[in-house]
Parts: sequence; C-alpha cells; structure tokens
Amino acid sequence: MHAITSVEQQMLGQMEQAKSLMHNPVIQPAAQFEQTPNGGIGVAFDQAMRAVDTQQHLASHAMAAVDSGQSDNLAGAMIESQKASVAFSALLQVRNKLTTAFDDVMRMPV
Repeated sequence: MHAITSVEQQMLGQMEQAKSLMHNPVIQPAAQFEQTPNGGIGVAFDQAMRAVDTQQHLASHAMAAVDSGQSDNLAGAMIESQKASVAFSALLQVRNKLTTAFDDVMRMPV
C-alpha cells in the first residue's frame, strides 16, 4: 500500500507543477509586429526579416563569446543558435507560402 500512496503523491506533485506552468509559461508568445496604417504585408515581412536578423546576430555574439572564452554559457549559446535557426526556417516557410500564393493569383484566369 505504501508504494501506491508514494505514486499518488508523486502524481499530485507533477499535477501541481503542471498547474504552476500554466500560470507562468516557459515559452513566451512572440512579440507582435508594430501596427502600421499603410504598411501592408511588405512592412510586416520586413519587420519579420529584421527580427530574424536580430536573432541571428544575438546567436552569433553568444557563440563568439563562448569561443573566445568570455562566457562559459555553452548551453545558452546553443539555445540562441537553435532559436535563430528555427526563426530563419519559419521565415523561409512564410516566404515560400507567399510566393506560391502570388503564383496562384497570377495564374488565375481573368
């Protein structure tokens, strides 16, 4: 019986931990783009490219700091590098979808 109560207590602890994560999420939502009245999709895509570029520069500086011995946070540098990689891949997917949509519109009969 003692083993069952131990497992129950462990599960309750995990449920409490999950509940606390709901209120304080580990992954924060991405920053929203600035609202521009006449910018359109071009301005939004430009902002996204600048955000990805900034992320890549942050990752580059973190890796350079680890390489030069200024920092010993290798895990943080690798995480920044992965964030930059994911952001770049997402930007490429958006670009590909926009290109495909433009091609589809251009192929439509008038």
